[in-house]
Amino acid sequence: MLKILKYSFYDLMRSRWSYVYLAFYLLLGFVLLFLNHDLSKAVITLMNVIIVLVPLIGTIFGVMYYYNSKEFTELLLAQPLKRSSIFLGQYLGVALSLSMSLVIGLGVPFVFYGLFKSNVIWDFSLLLITGAFLTFIFSALAFNIALSNENKIKGFGYAILLWLFLAVIYDGIFLMSLVIFEDYPLDKLSLVGSMLNPIDLSRTLILLKLDISALLGYTGAVFKKFFGTNFGFIISFIVLIFWVTLPMLRIIGKSKKKDF
Repeated sequence: MLKILKYSFYDLMRSRWSYVYLAFYLLLGFVLLFLNHDLSKAVITLMNVIIVLVPLIGTIFGVMYYYNSKEFTELLLAQPLKRSSIFLGQYLGVALSLSMSLVIGLGVPFVFYGLFKSNVIWDFSLLLITGAFLTFIFSALAFNIALSNENKIKGFGYAILLWLFLAVIYDGIFLMSLVIFEDYPLDKLSLVGSMLNPIDLSRTLILLKLDISALLGYTGAVFKKFFGTNFGFIISFIVLIFWVTLPMLRIIGKSKKKDF
């Protein structure tokens, strides 16, 4: 699996799109830091970009890499290699290369700016960690979709629909549910609803770390009570780990049963 991971990683690192992705975050980081005197506002702006863009890029790259490497994958399947090793190696190569582009692209501007002299370093670290988690989660979901659909158009369609649902539609349904059932105790429903969507969970963690949960009203108070504690923080990261692990397990199971 390590050889396949290394091949996939280096293959993507030679791709011009990886450099475009890296350059975008480098430019974004430098512009926000040197044009914005408030580091907290810069982190919030970066959060709004990362929460939407990272899942989209992870989904598109995951699906693209699977379909574009199909012939090479079939060649590997003819060798005495485990199917799970082939697909896990490809998935990890994609996720690691995208995560590295994100971390380097945003890390370099903050290091040049001297962020490590500021307390905002902890908010920034959380931003990078959640961004990396989202990359691994949506790349895994993309591989699951591609493995389940031989038709490339269908695969791309389902992948974009998944991103659209988790990034936009889910929030609308969730907020409508809170408004409709406002007369009922919704503390546990709010917490569970956030954990069922990795994008919402990442956004909540960052907003609470920036201590602006008051802007979220009653829901923010509920989140602050749970996610603001060390126990809630640990549970949140465990949930994110589950969001990575479960799709990976399905990749293994699907690759073993799929008839290539």
